Formats: sequence, C-alpha cells, structure tokens
Amino acid sequence: MAELSTLARPYAKAAFEYAVAGKNLKGWSNSLKILVAVCQSERVLNLLNSPNSTSAQQAKLMTEICDDEINEKTKGFVSVLAENKRLKLLPQISKQFEALKDNREKTIDVDVVSAIKLSDKQKNTLASALSAKLEREVNMQVSVDTKLIGGAVIRAGDTVIDGSICGRLTTLAQVLHS
Repeated sequence: MAELSTLARPYAKAAFEYAVAGKNLKGWSNSLKILVAVCQSERVLNLLNSPNSTSAQQAKLMTEICDDEINEKTKGFVSVLAENKRLKLLPQISKQFEALKDNREKTIDVDVVSAIKLSDKQKNTLASALSAKLEREVNMQVSVDTKLIGGAVIRAGDTVIDGSICGRLTTLAQVLHS
C-alpha cells in the first residue's frame, strides 16, 4: 500500500494546489469523491483492468459517466491520470487530498465508539476537549459498542485513545502473560 500512496502523492498535491489557487477546495473534494465512486463501479473496473482499453477510452468513459458532476478542469485531471495509467489511484489521491484539505482548514474527523449512548452535553464536552487538545475543529462521529463494557475508544487520524474497560482488561492480560 505504501507504493500506491507514494504514487498518488504528487497527483493529490497537484490537485490540492490547483484547488487552493482557484479557491475551490470543496468543489475538487466533491469531484474526487464522485470519481472514486465511478472508478470503483464494476463497468469501469472492467475497462480499467482490460489490456485492450486505451487511456483515451478510459478517460472518456470516466468523464461521460460523471458528465455534469465534474468540471472541465477535473476532466483534464482525469485525462492526465489516464495517460499516466494512474486512474486506479483515485481512491488514494482523494484520501490524500482530503488530508491536505483538513490540514489547511484545521479540521479533523474523529470517531468515538462508546459503551453507552452519549448525551448531547457529553458529546459537546468531548468535542471541546478534543478540539483544544488537537488544536483543530473536530467533526465527531459517535457510535455505540456494548462489547467495550465501559468507557470509549477515540480515533483521530493516527491517534487512538483507548479508554474502554475492554481495552484496559486486554492490556492487563498482556502484562500478566509477559
């Protein structure tokens, strides 16, 4: 996977810089998400994997499916990706673009899995604390997993905070077995 990320990086950075220059981060973000969905459809995957399809055919199919959903500049981006045989990198390009966008906008997506349903007050308190700690605006998604027994697991990018009883019991068991 590291190779795919490395190959995708210059394309994500180029798209990001172009979007920043054009003050259209949201538009590019949406377009890339649409392109990812399209390139993962069975019809498009068959064409991308076909040794008989040309880069022009691949780019044409992608842009025809997206039609009015993406602008001419994004269609040009698709053509460049197709010419360089990089259309399969669209999911990684989109992911890296979103990371660059989030960093610029000082936002972060946080997933919270708790053992019980959190009240609105608890969610707001947690969001405020995480926002202060991470120095970013927090977009929080909360879900419930009763298997945690108590507490919560918080994932923010590469950071994982496991404050669940299940996690603590697992850690304790590992210490006792070592």
